[in-house]
Amino acid sequence: MTLLNADTIQQLLATLPVKEGHADDGPGDSPVVADLTVIDGLTIQDSAPEGEAAGLDVTLSLAVDPKHGPVLETMRQLVEQKLNDHPAVKRAVVLLTAARPARQASKRELGRGQGRLKNQDQGPNTGNTSQRMIDLPGIRHVVAVASGKGGVGKSTVAANLAAAWAANGWSVGLLDADIYGPSVPTLAGQVLTKPKATADKRLEPITAHGLKTMSIGYLTDPEKALVWRGPMVQGALVQMLRDVDWGTLDALVIDLPPGTGDIQLTLAQRVRLSGAVIVSTPQDLALIDARRAIAMFDRVSVPILGMVENMSVFCCPECGHESHIFGQGGAQDEAKQRNVAYLGAVPLTMRLRELTDAGTPIVVSEPDDPAAHAFFDVAQQTQLALDTTAKNQRPAPTITWL
Repeated sequence: MTLLNADTIQQLLATLPVKEGHADDGPGDSPVVADLTVIDGLTIQDSAPEGEAAGLDVTLSLAVDPKHGPVLETMRQLVEQKLNDHPAVKRAVVLLTAARPARQASKRELGRGQGRLKNQDQGPNTGNTSQRMIDLPGIRHVVAVASGKGGVGKSTVAANLAAAWAANGWSVGLLDADIYGPSVPTLAGQVLTKPKATADKRLEPITAHGLKTMSIGYLTDPEKALVWRGPMVQGALVQMLRDVDWGTLDALVIDLPPGTGDIQLTLAQRVRLSGAVIVSTPQDLALIDARRAIAMFDRVSVPILGMVENMSVFCCPECGHESHIFGQGGAQDEAKQRNVAYLGAVPLTMRLRELTDAGTPIVVSEPDDPAAHAFFDVAQQTQLALDTTAKNQRPAPTITWL
């Protein structure tokens, strides 16, 4: 097999052509150096059977100044294509990270062929991409699980909703769209697993607990923070949707980050969502942010399938006493006021916390637990909501915030 390591990859990067251009957030004559030779992380796995030539799965992180992410997107794609063309590589994924600011080139370096990028050379994941829909053939429903704030157990709800559907016979995928704080590798018990490549150089989702899963956490060092600007985050989301071999699914559950930011808007604009599930605790503080999430999906014409009240009650493992530590019935009342369906309440149990940390959905490992019963009820109610909500066939709207 042809040798491929960090040294040979750096030699390959040094041969790439570089174009001339300027930063989109600086003075008109401020140059941007396309220095993509700083390797921040590299994973090479041999996935081919013995005797086969092309079998390396390569994940490469390149350090750039995050404010130049949109301008350097074209070069990222070029590096990825160059690696995929290498005879030893089965699949290559290139990510841009921000270990240190990229430096400007001296005149001497420019004379040696290092140049600058033009804004008009930006790649397909930057600029105005709101009208370019992502085609997901073979996927019947795409369901977003969202919350207005963090800490309400949204990822736990997403994983158990997906696993409950799978246990009931659906073919289900789970996509982790929280780029800055990915949880799916931990929830699936696959923290150290790396995805392999298909014959057409797409990523194979990681299968766990009957689910097809994908997360940026599978592609990056779990100990490192991703210091990315919006366009880089959006590009990662698009890659995980478009470049993963999801196959045929009854449902793809997307675990969104908290809030109403870039990921939510990109998803609403570029994917035909069947609907959104809003997760909140009964606490007033959480409900305030849940209202914002509902308002955002209403504004971008995504159906609200309903609300889930998570951590509705704490069940004492010793005596069985139930304590409403976050209040009582808040999400149910909010759903009624907002005229959206109430999908059910999930109690907080000790086993739910323990199994979540251990990487096993409670609906899979202990289906008789009160929390598991609640998740199965939520899954049934959400399925009914999907059946009664007309699938959105029209293009996603262009979003303008005033």
